[in-house]
Amino acid sequence: MPRVVSVFLPTWPTDRIRRKLGAAAPPAEAPLVLIGRDGRRRVVLAADAAAQAAGLHVGMPVTKAQTLTPGLIIMDADPAGDAKALERLAVWALQRYAPIAAADPPDGIVLNVSGAAHLHGGEDAMVNGMVARFAAAGIAARAALADRWGAAHALARFAAGPAIVIPPGESAKAILGLPIRALRLPKDIADGLRVLGFESIGELAATPRAPLALRFGPELGRRLDQALGRLCEPIDPVRPPDLVEVRRAFAEPIGAAETLRRYTGKLVVQLCYALEARGLGARRLDLVFHRVDNRIEAIRIGTALPVRDVKRLTRMLCDKIETVDPGFGVEIMRLAASVAEPLEAKQTISSLTEEPVADVSALIDTLANRVGEDRIYRFAPIDSDVPERSVARIAPLAPDTGEAWPDHWPRPSRLLPAPEPIDAMALLPDHPPVSFTWRGVRRRVKRADGPERVFGEWWKRDAELAAVRDYFQVEDEAGERFWIYRAGDGEDAATGSQRWFLHGVFG
Repeated sequence: MPRVVSVFLPTWPTDRIRRKLGAAAPPAEAPLVLIGRDGRRRVVLAADAAAQAAGLHVGMPVTKAQTLTPGLIIMDADPAGDAKALERLAVWALQRYAPIAAADPPDGIVLNVSGAAHLHGGEDAMVNGMVARFAAAGIAARAALADRWGAAHALARFAAGPAIVIPPGESAKAILGLPIRALRLPKDIADGLRVLGFESIGELAATPRAPLALRFGPELGRRLDQALGRLCEPIDPVRPPDLVEVRRAFAEPIGAAETLRRYTGKLVVQLCYALEARGLGARRLDLVFHRVDNRIEAIRIGTALPVRDVKRLTRMLCDKIETVDPGFGVEIMRLAASVAEPLEAKQTISSLTEEPVADVSALIDTLANRVGEDRIYRFAPIDSDVPERSVARIAPLAPDTGEAWPDHWPRPSRLLPAPEPIDAMALLPDHPPVSFTWRGVRRRVKRADGPERVFGEWWKRDAELAAVRDYFQVEDEAGERFWIYRAGDGEDAATGSQRWFLHGVFG
């Protein structure tokens, strides 16, 4: 079953202008509108969130908007620039998220994420990550994932919540309560339906089709069927001009898994030749199947490093052939390197004295394409004395950061995500505890070593100007070893709360 994400950008024109102006952009709390001409009138063509909160809306005369909102910032609209930027955004989404992506003018993009969600930690993580990434870039966004484009489009714009994921098979039920405007109908048809008393998609779906088609034409039925999943709506994917791509068309449709695998191998060979001619290696491959019923199936794989190995790429793609539903047959297969990076040829030098360096990139690629790229990582040290800031997750084959792990005091093999408070009893304020209770279990300390004093990083946060932690390594009677600390130096209240916390466990 196809899975489609619709991303709605409610204030796209004004967000784009703010990003374009950079430091010169007006503050976010200042109302901003973009204006243009409607005949001889100057009207508002776009309004940001602050302007909408002030009661301004698209189509309002500029003079009225100025009267209602003192201090209103007015700029000229650029619909052509908005459309071009939306196309570039679709290209970015193609490279980042899905093998099939397209602009959905004037205020969104659409992605077919079938076979790609696992690379981003699953559907929920992917959709929430999209919204968060747009927000970090200063772009307001809402996203919905459903079985069809029409349903996802309606949910992204009219359902509550910035990120919505509808389980497979439940999209039609999820949109029945939405208003009829969610069907992407022309304004005159939507107005005519409201005159007749229709308010929701469910009311429209329960009405006999023939009288409505006689009055409003076939467009109403087509949009309703697309939203309910009865009619396929193909996505015309965006194609970057520098995309490395090969394709194969078949005189007779194919559908057997063995045949699909055989032609996949042939396409990989052609693509690797094309990549070699440009000195590139693939980081992300999209294998797209165009079915005879105008539906598209897709496979996406990723690699940790640029790759041009035919056998390796063929194996990774063929491992996912079983997820493809060929339907009544596939008439076109298309293989594209949606992300490609320079790959220099390396000369193999035989040495009798040097140990060969193990290449684990193939193993990492296999695991990442099975469980998700975000679940394969390694830890790297960061220049910080505060333990929770001294480590970061990086890509498994990312270059070294240049920092070294601290060796003056041992560190626990397991560092808790956040320090957990414990009830501790110490004989003296600046001594290690003789016993402590963690997660409801009381432990008597048999041995202790410390303290290791860690000072706050005052240059990062003013609140850490006088902050101190005293860390101790303690061992209980059962031989288990823990890393605990006291917030403060045991004397001065300005250095911390003097409470105890458990921060790690030694293996």
